[in-house]
Amino acid sequence: MSYQLVIEPSVFARESKTLQGNLPIADLPRVLDALAEAGGAVSYWIEGRISERERPRLLLRLDGVFSLRCQRCLGSVAYPLQVRNLLEFVGDESRLTQEEIEDDSRDFLPWKKEIDVVALLEDEIILALPPVPRHEQCDFPDLKYAADVNMKSSPFSMLRELKGKITQ
Repeated sequence: MSYQLVIEPSVFARESKTLQGNLPIADLPRVLDALAEAGGAVSYWIEGRISERERPRLLLRLDGVFSLRCQRCLGSVAYPLQVRNLLEFVGDESRLTQEEIEDDSRDFLPWKKEIDVVALLEDEIILALPPVPRHEQCDFPDLKYAADVNMKSSPFSMLRELKGKITQ
């Protein structure tokens, strides 16, 4: 069951509010395709702040374990997720200084009157998940069989046998 949680970033930051809770992984539809299992939850904590330049900021923490699908064996890979991010809302991106643009300690987002917290958390999760999850080592189910077949005969040996039958 999806739900929506909306905040006003400027009010949230100005009043130094905090928001915390657990978000069921099954309520993250854009993440579900990458998962082997949709069980569990992600804990989140958001704190509002005002920057030195009087911009609203959100300090964001996410913690959870995702069951991703290994791209080698298609089995389940437990992936511990820890996100620590500082988001700063700007009204006009052209007013960012070069120093701010190059600063990797925070991300800049366009100012909005309201934001959907669940969508924001889902965006952060998607950015933090590995693009190609896989085990450090995994067994390929058909690899041993394929190796045995290749050792006994090559693809050309079949052609050689076929050629022999045709020339007879």
